[in-house]
Amino acid sequence: MPVLTRLIPSPLAVDIRPGALDDLADVLADERISRSGRLAVAISDGSGARLRRRLEPSLPGAEWFEVGGGTIDDAVRLADGMRSGHYDAIVGLGGGKVIDCAKFAAARVGLPMVAVATNLSHDGICSPVSILDNDAGRGSYGVPTPIALVVDLAVIREAPIRFVRSGIGDAVSNISAVADWELAHRVSGERIDGLAAALARQAGEAVLRHPGGCGDDGFLTVLTEGLVLSGIAMTIAGHTRPSSGACHEISHALDLLYPRRAASHGEQVGIGAAFATFLRGDHEGALLMARTLRRHGLPVVAEEIGFTEDEFVRAVRFAPRTRPGRYTVLEHLDMSPERTGEAYAEYVAAVAG
Repeated sequence: MPVLTRLIPSPLAVDIRPGALDDLADVLADERISRSGRLAVAISDGSGARLRRRLEPSLPGAEWFEVGGGTIDDAVRLADGMRSGHYDAIVGLGGGKVIDCAKFAAARVGLPMVAVATNLSHDGICSPVSILDNDAGRGSYGVPTPIALVVDLAVIREAPIRFVRSGIGDAVSNISAVADWELAHRVSGERIDGLAAALARQAGEAVLRHPGGCGDDGFLTVLTEGLVLSGIAMTIAGHTRPSSGACHEISHALDLLYPRRAASHGEQVGIGAAFATFLRGDHEGALLMARTLRRHGLPVVAEEIGFTEDEFVRAVRFAPRTRPGRYTVLEHLDMSPERTGEAYAEYVAAVAG
């Protein structure tokens, strides 16, 4: 009988533990990513610049490039600056903006990219997507998955706790995103990849149900692994569907409608996920999600991130326009402004009880 299988692009190495950063050079050599030490390292002027002093002795052949921000122009400048060198790989050392710029630049110059995350604010650390600002607002650019991922939990604990909380909201939102994907499959026949859905959902469930807190290495390990699995799920599916449903549509709408007052991505998608779960009729699941978010210090209603009820209702109504062609519970219900307001009031009453 023929053996049918598929190859899944995924990192050669995933190192998540306290002190992992000190072994970065060994990981690169052991996995044959860079034995020569010829590396281009992208950093920010914040945490990356501080860590440079710590890493320079173990990476004597590296050249360091400062990334000014998270725009498409920043990423192109980074790629152009690296063209004159003969590097084995590109290392993105920092938060989401640096890693997204490094992923884009690596794809542009045809080099493998190593993600060294200094915070856990979202699931982009291991995803095949770079989110970069452009003249039209913000764009998603397809890129190869990082060839390796290193997360030093001691470094993560030094970052502001809001970054961990944001990652929690992003991971938990997978549960709602997969439910929307399954809804689209039932209603419109959209193809669903069972493996991608399973990875994304279990990543969210593991974070949702873990009893630990933001300062606990066990919880931080599960959260990091969940964000990694989210990225791999998107790679398997070939799009962001496993991790992006009504929850992300609502967040994108808040960003577009109120750009100067937008909260963190994880806070917004966390609220969006709990509300979307409530709209699907899974009130028990929505309450569990809200309790978990609250336990970790995340908001559960729009007022807690500075939006009025009317503003949030407007964003929910606008949300389907942010992802044309994507079918979620918002498109399915197609609620009037009045019904949207009633549903949100019911949700607020339920999570406040």
